[in-house]
Amino acid sequence: MENNHHFDLIIVGGGPAGLTAGIYGARAKLKTLILNEGTAGGQLVLTHEIANYPGIESTSGYMLGSTMARQARNFGCTIRSNVRISSLNLNDDIKQVEVNEKDLYSADAVILSPGGRSRTLGVPGETELKGRGISYCATCDGDFFQDKNIIVVGGGNSALEEAVSLTRYASKVTIIHQFDHFQAFPHAIVEAEQNEKIDFVMNSKITEFIGEDRLKGVKIENTVTGTSEERAIDGVFIFIGYVPNTEFLKGKVALNKWGEIKVTEELQTNIPGVYAAGDCIPKKVRQVTTAVSDGTIASLSAADYIHQRKRDLVVI
Repeated sequence: MENNHHFDLIIVGGGPAGLTAGIYGARAKLKTLILNEGTAGGQLVLTHEIANYPGIESTSGYMLGSTMARQARNFGCTIRSNVRISSLNLNDDIKQVEVNEKDLYSADAVILSPGGRSRTLGVPGETELKGRGISYCATCDGDFFQDKNIIVVGGGNSALEEAVSLTRYASKVTIIHQFDHFQAFPHAIVEAEQNEKIDFVMNSKITEFIGEDRLKGVKIENTVTGTSEERAIDGVFIFIGYVPNTEFLKGKVALNKWGEIKVTEELQTNIPGVYAAGDCIPKKVRQVTTAVSDGTIASLSAADYIHQRKRDLVVI
């Protein structure tokens, strides 16, 4: 190994949960390191506008994430972005995290906050036409569909909120949802229903994407009658939730059947000194505010564990 550095606390993942954990850890005078495989802020940076974060009337996800990262650094937290976690040893008293197959870091406690990624439909044509008319990020690609006819797939908060956001670009937005009702906050449903550019196709699902070099249309199946139709379309945005980024944790910590990390009320995993926070743990509501809450709880729990461990070592 080229380097071997010891910290009090290592946080794997730099989204809102990880950055919050870093702020609280560093402010508690713990030598704290955040290791992040992408850009600091995680999925947050893909959100065009955040208007429901308490105390901030309106900001972009990128700005909020950047501010969180700056706060963490100002308290003394070290952040390494765009690194790859190559191995983990979490079972020993001293935890070890290797990045880029060369740099080894150790710590008394670890917080896992790897976040998640966009869930795909898994139907024919999706892989081939991703980025060629199929998108999972309105902020990234909305502007490419100026005055176009597009579809949004999903029935949760993200789908409805992003559908409304996309009406700033598209001439028409059709929301396709497999059920007869939405799983979203009432205000999000009302806002979508009152938008003149949005219409709805319920009890339906896309079964195929049509096109060669670029998306040309979709096949839509009614989940009640079983009938199908083809519809010409310029673009499709898919917002059907996230898959937790926990594949690298299989066999390392206990996961549930959805791949989420099992935790206690203190957000400890099945391993002492190892905690988890954010979209990688079981939860009903996935918002920036809930991720921040998770990061706070996990960091304070880890701090208690670290301080107790140091007291025990002194006694010994």
